[in-house]
This record gives sequence, C-alpha cells and structure tokens, in this order.
Amino acid sequence: MQGKKTYQEHLFTHFLLSERIPQHNFYRRHNSVLDLEYLYKLTAPYYGTSGQKSIDPLVFFKLCLVGYLENIITNRKLIQHSSMCLDILFFIGYDLEDELPWHSTISRTRKLFPESVFETVFTKVLELCILKGMVSGHTQTIDSAPIKANASMDTLELKVPEADLASHLEKVRHISARDKAAFRQSKTNKANISDKVISATSQELSAIKNRNKKWAKDQDQRPGAGAKDSRYTSNKTHYSPTDPDARISVKPGKARKLNYMSQLSVDTGHHVITDIKAYHADKRDNQYLPDIVGRLRSRLNLFGLLWRNCVADTGYSSGENYAFLEQINLVSFIPPHGTYKGGPDGFVHDLDQDHYVCPEGEIIPFKKVFNDYKTGSLKKEYRGSTYQCGDCPIKKSCLGKTAKEKKFSVTYFKAEYERNIARVESNRGRYMKGKRQSTVEPVFGTLTQFMGLRKINTIGIKQANKVMHLSAIAYNLKKYLKFVQKRTKSEGKALGVLFFEIMALYKAINFHLSVSKLR
Repeated sequence: MQGKKTYQEHLFTHFLLSERIPQHNFYRRHNSVLDLEYLYKLTAPYYGTSGQKSIDPLVFFKLCLVGYLENIITNRKLIQHSSMCLDILFFIGYDLEDELPWHSTISRTRKLFPESVFETVFTKVLELCILKGMVSGHTQTIDSAPIKANASMDTLELKVPEADLASHLEKVRHISARDKAAFRQSKTNKANISDKVISATSQELSAIKNRNKKWAKDQDQRPGAGAKDSRYTSNKTHYSPTDPDARISVKPGKARKLNYMSQLSVDTGHHVITDIKAYHADKRDNQYLPDIVGRLRSRLNLFGLLWRNCVADTGYSSGENYAFLEQINLVSFIPPHGTYKGGPDGFVHDLDQDHYVCPEGEIIPFKKVFNDYKTGSLKKEYRGSTYQCGDCPIKKSCLGKTAKEKKFSVTYFKAEYERNIARVESNRGRYMKGKRQSTVEPVFGTLTQFMGLRKINTIGIKQANKVMHLSAIAYNLKKYLKFVQKRTKSEGKALGVLFFEIMALYKAINFHLSVSKLR
C-alpha cells in the first residue's frame, strides 16, 4: 500500500540535540577536543562591568571557526548556515529555540579583541598537535601568497605631494583620463596623512614616469588594458582610501590588485601550520624573513622543539638572510636568484688576498664596501687601473666602449652565498626542494580555496592578521582530528592483531601440553 506523509507540527515535543548528533560527527568530535575555557580570563579586560551582556567569547570563536571550516567568508551567510545545521548548533552550545547572535556582532567582537588573543588561540591549538607528535620541529618550510584585500582598484586616489599637485604631476608623470577627471573620494577616507603624501624619491618617480609612457604606448597589446582611460598605478603615487593598509601587487600573468601578503610556515612532519602573519604586499619576501624566523623560533623553543633547517623559495634569497641564518645556527636551503654571480666570467677570486685575477693575469684589487641604493644591500667594489687595461688584448669585450678601467661589484656576503648554493645543489638540497613543494604549497592552496582565505573580508592589516590566524586554526584543528582518527584505527587494528597472535600462541601451548600428556 502506498504511503503518504502529512506534515503537522507538534505543540509539545521531546528533542535533545545531544541525542540526535552522532558520536562520530565532525563538530561533535571538535567539541570534545577544543577547550576554550581560558578565553574567559583572556578576554575579560576588554569588557565592562555593567551594561548588556555581549556574545560569549567561546561562541564567537567557534562561530568564526565554523566559517573557515565551511569556507564561508561573510558573517550574514555564516549565521544563516549555522541556524540550519543541528551539529553546528550543538558545537556552539545553542538549542533549537535559542536565537543566534546578529551577524554584525561577529564583526564588532573581532575588532574588540586584539591580535594577541587570536595568536594565543592559534598557539594553544598548535600545542595540541605537538603533544600528539604531529610536529617534528627540525625542518620548517616558508612561503608567501598574496590575498585579495577588501578594496577596489577603482577607488584609488593620487597621493598628494608636499609641493603643488598640478605642477608636480606635470613634471613626473602622465596623468590618465581617469585621474584628470576628478580626484575621487570614497564615502569615508580612512587613510592617514602619511598615506596620502608622496614619499618616493625623484629617481623612483622618474622610473614611474618612464613606465607610464610605455604603458600608454603599448596598452592596447596588454590583456584587459585596452580601455582609453586605463592607467598605470603604483604604490608610490596611489593609495586606497578604503583600506590604506592594502597595497598594489601583481603576479606574472595576472591583473594588478590590492592585496595583503600572507607569510606561512609549515612543519614537514604532518604539514601542520606553525606560523602565519599578514604583511604589506609592496615588499619582497626576503625583507620579511628575519621577522618570520624570530617569531617562529621563539614559538618552537617554547615547546622544546629544536629548529635546524629553514627551507624556502628564491624569493627569500639575499646575502643578509644567509648570514642571519648562519648566525643563529639555522641551515638554509634557499635557492639564489638566477642573476647571482660571484664575479665577472673568467675572473678568479683569491680568498686570502681578497682580489680577483682577470683572464690576462692582472690583479683587480678590492677598494671599498658600499650600500647599493637600488637593492639596499651591501656590496664590495673591485677596481683596476688604466695602466693595467690600456694595452689589454681583450679590452673591448671586457670593458665596453667607454670604460678605461675594469670596475665591478660583488655582494658582501659572497661566502654565505657559496655555502648555501653548495647545500641547495647537493642531494639533500634536492630532497628539501621536493619537501617544500609537497608541504607548504598544498597548504596554501587548501587555505585559499577551501578554508575562507581567498579574500580578506575586513579592513586594515591588524584585522587581516586575525583572519589569517582563524583560517590557520581551523586548518590545524582539521588536521588534528584526522590524525587522531587514523591513529585510533591503527591502534585498534594493532590490538586486534596482537589479540589473535596471543590466541594462536595459547592454542599452540595447549596443543603441545596435550601431546606431552599422551606420551
């Protein structure tokens, strides 16, 4: 007989979430391992002693974690999604009849708590992973990725020079049609005076002027830049009034965007995130490495882990970084830039006397140490004399058309470069390269594609740092549960095998005893 179900609500019902959520449910298991009671004491200084009660800090953090576990980056969608899921309600401690917090409460609470609170939660979750043996500590891989900021390129404003704006711009750059039309103002300009004033040198502005000319000349050949009012933007001449901390950055083959830079450190043991932080996107990776290493090293030392190997890509390469890592007894596996040379081709370096010998046997002595203003790095200058090069048979190919003496510069940290290159090109170095590619790069892909880090939905670098920490916390928790589940299954399997082995041994002993009695 065909059945037909008619829906009718009951006036009274007996319903308990704890009975309906299975023991193996994802969020129920999270509830059993995640202890956030310390948050009450940690966040108490940021609340008053009177007035209306705010959202429970435990509920706030759990809701945020749900957002990143479910890849939801808007608070409104997060509340809607949570209200429809019984396991999430059980996870945050709400019943069916309890009204969830208003979505704007999450944003206000996130602004209320400082970055240190989010870093503490991250460290506590990392401690869970360390206690389970998921973090080896000896080898850490470091990488970075630009994360889109919550600001549009269309809202960019021109920076105001200290001199007269119109006359200054006529000298240093070609104003595009969009900049000539009007100086657009966003609804609220959040930039400080320092963000609005041009701080670039005359040489930097001259370089921008040349790039603008080239941009105007061949913009029709650039993908997506065929519009008449397109413009070349730079952090030296433009700023975002919506989010002044966001910076213009570009990756090869992609459009220029306002981004933040996420610097990530991952342990090679079980791919656990050991450090993450938001930085400005207008600097090179190698400028951030000392800060990353100092913070990560102190955290690992806190748990008694000894860090030995630092693995990163070419972006972190610099002589200063190689020397810094050697000073603190860290072995670097960082490939140098392809442009690195230990000196001119055919010239031999004498380490003891610190001079070069040219292919014709002439000595090119060391002259001075100077700071290269373009790269900001220390270099050593070597210069010969006009007498040495006057009658040289290879003068034209060696000196060029105008130079009368051989002059060149080499990085001050040549010895550190050479030691690092030897490690990178060794068998162990190739192994470390494979480790980096299989460790930190997939983690970044998981965070950006599946754990809510494809875009920063907040304003300001401090808020962006909180977002990145929350995403990393959710990732480590998920890793932790998966590891514990695997270990439980493997231990159960091992116990089962041990039981059968004991039973087989017991039967064999009984068999031998029975045979001996018959004899």
